[in-house]
Amino acid sequence: MPQAARGVVGIGNAIVDVLARVSDDTLARHGLVKGAMGLVDEARAERLLQGLGPALECSGGSAANTMVGVASLGGEATYVGKVRDDRLGRVFADSIRAAGVAFPAPPARGGPPTGRCVVLVTPDAQRTMQTYLGASATLGPDDLQPATIAAGAILFLEGYLWDAPPAKQAMLAAARIARQAGRKVALTLSDPFCVERHRDEFRQLVADHVDVLFANEEEALALHRLGDLEATLDRLGRECETVAVTRSERGSIVVCGGRRYEVAATPVERVVDTTGAGDLYAAGFLFGLLRGAAPAAAGRLGSIAAAEIISHFGARPERPLAGLTAAALGGEQEARPA
Repeated sequence: MPQAARGVVGIGNAIVDVLARVSDDTLARHGLVKGAMGLVDEARAERLLQGLGPALECSGGSAANTMVGVASLGGEATYVGKVRDDRLGRVFADSIRAAGVAFPAPPARGGPPTGRCVVLVTPDAQRTMQTYLGASATLGPDDLQPATIAAGAILFLEGYLWDAPPAKQAMLAAARIARQAGRKVALTLSDPFCVERHRDEFRQLVADHVDVLFANEEEALALHRLGDLEATLDRLGRECETVAVTRSERGSIVVCGGRRYEVAATPVERVVDTTGAGDLYAAGFLFGLLRGAAPAAAGRLGSIAAAEIISHFGARPERPLAGLTAAALGGEQEARPA
C-alpha cells in the first residue's frame, strides 16, 4: 500500500542566520541598501560580521523558517537542505531539530562551508540581508531522499534555490517526485529580485508544477508584468489551485476556485523586526491546508503567525503558535470574499 501523506516537506537554502541590531550608519559604512537582500562571497560575509557586537545565531533560510512555523503550530514538518560538517553546520542542525523539525540529511564532508545570512536590523525594523550560500548552493538531485519527499502531503519549495543550477535541478526533481506520489506542490517566489532574475523559468515552473503559490504583492506583479494586481490575480488564479498574495499591513488576498478572499492583517502593537513575516504567513497557511481549512481561514492563520513574528526580534516564534490554531480556524467569518 502507498505510504500515507503527512505534514509538509520544505526544501531550501540551509543557512545560519546571524541577526544583529545596527544603526543606519553601519549600513552606510558597508555601502548597503536598506531592505535589500544580496549575495556575497565568504570573505565579504566575514567582514560584515566583524565588529557587530552581540548577535543571534540560529538555523535560517526562508523554507526553514516556514517549517519551524508549521512545527510550532503543531504540524509535522521535515526540512531538506545542505550544510557542511563544521561549526555552523552543527548550529543549523541542532537549532532546527530543537524546533521540532525533522532534518534527515547528513552533513557534507567536503566542499564549501555552511552558508550564513548576516541580517542587519535597523531601528525602523527594516532588515538588510547579505547571504553567503556556501554548502546550501551545492544541493542537488542526488541529495534528495525520494521516500521523504513522497511522504509529505505538501512539498514546499523556496524560490531562492533557483539561483544555483544544482539546486534548481533538485527542485524540479522533488516536484516530479511529489507529483508522482499525488502530493501538492507549493512555491514561494521569495524575492522580487529573484523573480526578475528568473522570470521566464518561474512562469514555466508555476504553470507546470505549482498547486499553491505564495508571493507578496511586488513579487506577484513582477512575475507576469501585467502592471495591475487585478489582472495578475486573474492570471495566477487560472494557473494555480490556490494563490496567496501578502500586502503587509493591508493583509492578504487569497484566490482559490475562482473566488477571492480578502484577509485582514492581524494588528500588532509595535513592529519590531519584519524578518520572516512572509515565511511565517506561509507556515500558517500551509498548516491550515493540512487541517482541511477553507482558503480564507488558512489566510487568517497565516496572518496571525506573521503578526507574532514581527512583534519581536528574529524570524522564529518566541512562543508556541499552537495556541493560535483554534482562533484562526474558527475565524473564517472575519475574512470576506473579495
